[in-house]
Amino acid sequence: MIAGMYEQDFIAYIIFGLILNFAFSIMFGIYLSKNIGMKEMIESKGDKEQSILISLSLFIPFAKMLITLFRVAVLQVYFLNKGHSHKEFWVYMTNNHN
Repeated sequence: MIAGMYEQDFIAYIIFGLILNFAFSIMFGIYLSKNIGMKEMIESKGDKEQSILISLSLFIPFAKMLITLFRVAVLQVYFLNKGHSHKEFWVYMTNNHN
C-alpha cells in the first residue's frame, strides 16, 4: 500500500492528475498565447529551468495540476489585479531573476 491505497489506485490517481494537468496547461497556454501572441512569447521567453521539485511532483497525484492552478492564481492576483500585463507575467515565469 502507498499512502493508504493500493498501488493500482495510486497509479490511477497519478494518471488522472496528469491528464487534468495536461488539460489545464493546454487551456492556460492557449489563454496566454491569445493575450500575448505566439511571436511575442517566443521572442520574450527566457532560459529559466524548472526546479527539481516541480519535476518530482509528477509522482504526487494532482500536484502538477495544483502547480498550474497556482500559476493561474499568481497571474491573476499578483499581475493582472496590480495592473501588470500578461507579457510581464510570461517574462517573470520564464526568466531568471537575479
